[in-house]
Amino acid sequence: MTPDGFPVPDPELLDIRDADRSRASLERFGAAIWTEALDWLYHEAMVRPIQRESYPDSRGRFFGPSNEPAPAPDAGSPSREVLAEFRERVAPMTFNAQFPGAFSYFTPPPLAMSIGGEVLAQWLHQGVDVWHAGPVGAFVEEEVVGWLRTLVGPGPGSWGVLTSGGAMANLMALAVARDIHLARIRGDGIPPRGAALEGVRIYASDQTHFSVERGLDVLGFPGGTLRVIASDDRFRLQSGPVADAIAEDRAAGLTPLAISAVAGSTNTGSVDLVVDLAGLARSEGLWLHVDAAYGGAARLSPRDAARVPGLELADSVTVDPHKWFFQAYDIGALLVRRREDLRDTFHRSPEYYASSRPQDEPLNWYEYSIEGTRRFRALKLWMSWKHLGTSGLASLVESNDDLAAYLAAGLRDAPDFELAVEPELSVVCFRHLPEGWEGWPPGRLDAYQNDLQRALELDGTAWVSVTTLRGHTYLRAGVVNYLSSAGEIDGLVAALRRLSEGVLEQVDHR
Repeated sequence: MTPDGFPVPDPELLDIRDADRSRASLERFGAAIWTEALDWLYHEAMVRPIQRESYPDSRGRFFGPSNEPAPAPDAGSPSREVLAEFRERVAPMTFNAQFPGAFSYFTPPPLAMSIGGEVLAQWLHQGVDVWHAGPVGAFVEEEVVGWLRTLVGPGPGSWGVLTSGGAMANLMALAVARDIHLARIRGDGIPPRGAALEGVRIYASDQTHFSVERGLDVLGFPGGTLRVIASDDRFRLQSGPVADAIAEDRAAGLTPLAISAVAGSTNTGSVDLVVDLAGLARSEGLWLHVDAAYGGAARLSPRDAARVPGLELADSVTVDPHKWFFQAYDIGALLVRRREDLRDTFHRSPEYYASSRPQDEPLNWYEYSIEGTRRFRALKLWMSWKHLGTSGLASLVESNDDLAAYLAAGLRDAPDFELAVEPELSVVCFRHLPEGWEGWPPGRLDAYQNDLQRALELDGTAWVSVTTLRGHTYLRAGVVNYLSSAGEIDGLVAALRRLSEGVLEQVDHR
């Protein structure tokens, strides 16, 4: 029975006030949940990287004959039945980041300590907006953000806030650039809106994340605000072409506002020439944002930090701990050089938050973010960092970089593979070149890469994605799995060669 007397399944999981009545049931429930998780890990995730079914087949399998979501249940079910349905319908249909041969987009397996932190965070249920709704949540986030600021290095007076991920962090960075820097450029100090956004230009490479352009749309900038500059032969943004574009736009009466650089692009892991771009931004009076959602974690490693130079020179930086810090979804971060820039952009004072005494000056995180109430994201990263230390996290990043270099070296020396570009971090893009491919008609080699990727997906030995570079299709191995070894790299290459013959037979019979 519930506290109000309505019958429900497993009432001891609902009315938890009496430890003598409920604690043992909660412990059994917790053990059952953990058992389900480990059964999935060892019976599903460690068996293959992803299910075999295509999207239409997967949809039919999950939803049944209707192929549409079922209505919400009117009556509840006992927890054992809910867990059984999880086991039957959910567990077999996952992408399995823990599989050592899963070389995914940017989905590394989460650390066990991160998962533990997530569990504790949900029990603690701290609302990280106004301090009184989650006092310790505010402090843990402040400490974790401090660690990230030290890592990136913007110096005294800097600040940051945790976000849902890189897209939200990029959106917020652009909002700060609009409200703080564009107002400064226009000289009136008023956050620009509407017509005041006309003629503004922001510069980024053709490898920038889609969230930058989408963020500009959300923030009210007109089409054409983002000026895309061609990247160099290593897919990096150089300062020279950006300087030329700025000069051209100024001559046309437009208003250059910002440069949006990337340190670890999604396609290739490329790193823009941030130091040069920072010098250009400074000399031209532009805001510099660096999307280091993936590559920022390289700063953990004294050995590999130089691969992402110049982050400390930026006005704002995006970092995603749920990428290369191996954290459970979701946790991103935006770091800024000046604390007041975040607060001046996002602070509002609703009347129901006005009860705090000014002399107490509590840390109310809603003043620094688009979001109001946020999850207690900081705890899992705090616990993971405490558990492994900076050196432990760095060793995982270094291992991934070493495996990517190992894969690239093998592909570079192989006559039947083509390496797209030398990896700067741990993303490796390449193509398989079967015998006689030179005589194929246009487009066939691209289609072959897609077919080979699908064959690998069905085979289950490993998993890679595909991407488009300079108009052609490449296989893409994102080596962000701390469970991977050289054996999985060798297995990937061997599987692609083994599967090639079958793929070619299918192509020949089309």
